[in-house]
Amino acid sequence: MASTLEKVENTISLEEIQTERQESPKGQKTFTVEEAVESIGFGRFHIMLFFIMGSTGVAEAMEIMLIAVVSPFIRCEWQLHDWQVALVTTMVFFGYMIFSIVLGLLADRYGRWKILLLSFLWAAYFSLLTSFAPSYIWFVFLRAMVGGGVAGHAQGLIIKTEFLPIKYRGYLLPLSQVFWLAGSLLIIGLASVVNPTIGWRWLIRIASIPGILLILVFQFIPESARYNISTGNVAAATATLQRIAKMNGAVMPEGVLREPSKERRGRFKDLLHPKYLRTTLQIWIIWFGIAFAYYGVILASAELLERDLSCGSTMTSPVQDPGDDSEESHSPCYCHLFGPDAYQTMIISTAGEIALNPLNILGINFLGRRLSLCITMGCTALFFLLLNICTSSAGMIGFLFMLRALVSANFNTIYIYTAEVYPTTMRALGMGTSGSLCRVGAMMAPFISQVLINASFLGALCLFASVCVVCAISALTLPIETKGRALQVCI
Repeated sequence: MASTLEKVENTISLEEIQTERQESPKGQKTFTVEEAVESIGFGRFHIMLFFIMGSTGVAEAMEIMLIAVVSPFIRCEWQLHDWQVALVTTMVFFGYMIFSIVLGLLADRYGRWKILLLSFLWAAYFSLLTSFAPSYIWFVFLRAMVGGGVAGHAQGLIIKTEFLPIKYRGYLLPLSQVFWLAGSLLIIGLASVVNPTIGWRWLIRIASIPGILLILVFQFIPESARYNISTGNVAAATATLQRIAKMNGAVMPEGVLREPSKERRGRFKDLLHPKYLRTTLQIWIIWFGIAFAYYGVILASAELLERDLSCGSTMTSPVQDPGDDSEESHSPCYCHLFGPDAYQTMIISTAGEIALNPLNILGINFLGRRLSLCITMGCTALFFLLLNICTSSAGMIGFLFMLRALVSANFNTIYIYTAEVYPTTMRALGMGTSGSLCRVGAMMAPFISQVLINASFLGALCLFASVCVVCAISALTLPIETKGRALQVCI
């Protein structure tokens, strides 16, 4: 059986080589997309690409972080229990998980740009509908649909990766974290003003505006030349590369663009090909753990602020006045809205996401993707355990600040590694399936950071730390290092 498979693969490889030779007359110079990208270098086009595709992170962060600043209000409006508040976040990530695989598969087959545009239209539409949700059930369903749309935003990172020269990927891709930070800070700042005045429904409507504006500027970014050449659309790939060269004031390589087209694109079984099986499994473990830790930090922070937890106190509702006949007094739920201090603390801890970015960039480029990720995951585990130390409010904010910096660095590194390690024929699918496992971790995080943490604070922290340790080991033992490695075309 194995020999039969080898013969089939050898036959396919020979056919591709013969096709390439037939299309390239003897003596005629040819070049690949990889060679063209490296020859054209970095310039005006890539700056525009960085800002437009990077801004997808603003829209994504605002939609994902929205639940953290809206949860106290929907808890009070619909009298929700802890598990019901956690379910909202879980369903957002459930939608993300399902659509992540589907959109990744479609992007490898029909194009990154088309799927990116579709996902933004989908997310903006359902986000606006969420603001009119008449009940808790409708709110949960519509936010799950928003999560499905946000799943396609990863195509922006893939387009950036496929257009950037090798030596710039390790610097510009981590810098994209600035856009996620901007979106996170923007939604918290807006919430502090909008929630107490015109309400959470208007906050959701305002939060959908950046996504709608981005749809209008996507026309300035072309489809990936690597994708076009993989489908056999040489003319479109050549035109795109010529446009980039013109914008950058660079010269195209001599000769004609020649690469065999790949009929086998976006196939799930390719992820489990012997060459990538171990890499895929370990990447899935890491994505799961990073998302589990990242959203665990975010939601635990919101929970601590909402509960106004002090060192040594228990997470119980305050004693109610027997004579209090207000609706809140009869509610089985704890109803405590964020005050100015809570928003300020959230902003400080969120700002931590950029704190380690310079060190993260140095680590990625000099230590490599694997070792850098191992170090930051190990430190994440340590700071989760440090949260159990009885300290002042300032000390707790300091720990949360460092945790946000570390979990952000983890995401930076694994995004880059995943986009680089897979070939063009399954890069979007590889990112999509990884994003799906990522959301499984995100779906579990609310029940640990909003439910289990009430029963056992130390137990929840130890669980987060243990998962981070497993991820650190997985990162260190990844079989492929992508630092300085050209993007692969096919298996």
